Amino acid sequence: MMHRRRFLHQAGTLLAGGTLLSALDNKTFAIFKNRIAPSDQLRLGAIGINGMGWANVTAALKVPGVNLVALCDVDKNVLDKRKAEFSKLNIDATKVKTYSDYRQLLDQKDIDIVIVGTPDHWHALQMIHACEAGKDVFVEKPVGNSIVECRAMVAAQQRYNKVVQAGQWQRSQQHFKDAVEYVQSGKLGMIRTVKVWCYQGWMKPAPVVPDSNPPAGVDYAAWLGPAPKKPFNASRFHFNFRWFWDYAGGLMTDWGVHLLDYALLGMNADVPKSIAALGGKFAYPDLSQETPDTLTTLYEFDKFNLVWDSAMGIDNGSYGRNHGIAFIGNNGTLVLHRGGWEVLEEPQSTNKASKSFVKPSDNGLNNHWVNFIDVVKTRKMQDLNCSIQAGAHVATVAQMGNISFRSGQRLVWDKANGKFTDEKINSEYLMKEYHNGYKLPKV
Repeated sequence: MMHRRRFLHQAGTLLAGGTLLSALDNKTFAIFKNRIAPSDQLRLGAIGINGMGWANVTAALKVPGVNLVALCDVDKNVLDKRKAEFSKLNIDATKVKTYSDYRQLLDQKDIDIVIVGTPDHWHALQMIHACEAGKDVFVEKPVGNSIVECRAMVAAQQRYNKVVQAGQWQRSQQHFKDAVEYVQSGKLGMIRTVKVWCYQGWMKPAPVVPDSNPPAGVDYAAWLGPAPKKPFNASRFHFNFRWFWDYAGGLMTDWGVHLLDYALLGMNADVPKSIAALGGKFAYPDLSQETPDTLTTLYEFDKFNLVWDSAMGIDNGSYGRNHGIAFIGNNGTLVLHRGGWEVLEEPQSTNKASKSFVKPSDNGLNNHWVNFIDVVKTRKMQDLNCSIQAGAHVATVAQMGNISFRSGQRLVWDKANGKFTDEKINSEYLMKEYHNGYKLPKV
């Protein structure tokens, strides 16, 4: 019988490039699975399957030896929709249990790994409870909806010694890693400014609509969970939760944790010394939204400035791209995004750096799952491409920007004590208050 660790090492080697993984369909992967001993199989449960939760399920099932055994969602309509997709994914419906209460899923003893794909305000509780239940966890980004939640999630991983991967899949895509290697080679010369931008033309708030009863099949109280109790409103539900402070943090936390992550990686940066953010609801003041549709944030580090620039409803961002990271050096500027990377030479430099455009060659999400499953088998936490520690780091930096915007103040971070120098800001923003009888566990 093939040992679990040896099996996954071989499977990971086979699929490491991601190209093969993304090219094969689920029926082809079923052939692999049928050749794997039962003791080498991993059983997967997913909580929250409306968006990225389901994307993660489909990516996970491409890894040989991973089998879906449980799904949980507070919306029965979503559960029914996913069950209708079982046949094309080669999922045996008789082996998949469904739940509306995630705690019942966590009580299912045969589950090895859990996906947390719920709205942001649920991530911390569900990840911590999954670790308590003895499960390894793949948690969607941003990992926490407050700085204190991020810390609690890191503490839970350490206490229960579970494998926890954050869903920042760009960390597993080769062209992103190659670009960072170039940045750190020194070829760009001194880098004084890093620009991160996110212009998303397809993202617009929903219209203002009256409160209503939840749709049939939706357990709205369970959806709210620790968030404040408010009447159901269709423009705050499902995808649009992103634009309300009770549940998320707008583009800053939705896309920011992906893009800021690589800015911080490239510069080997920890946390900023100060943060100043300006923005507002400039483009869509009459639509249903609390988070800003336009935001500019300046992060101060010791030897460089980091600028975040976001806008909803338009695509014409810096360098002709709707998102990206630009490392602006004395010899050249490296521009990196999901479509590839290049280096634009600096005309004034006598030591010019340049590189023609490099396209992606693999699938980051598929690679991210191969990496996660590999570490689940080997237990070598240092091999995770995006540990909960890494996810908490960038989520904290993103939260800092939002806190500066919401407070209307330039904030100074006290790194030694892990808080802002303004105690009023700390008391108001470091932790979101929990409601409806929920409490963040003390880990």
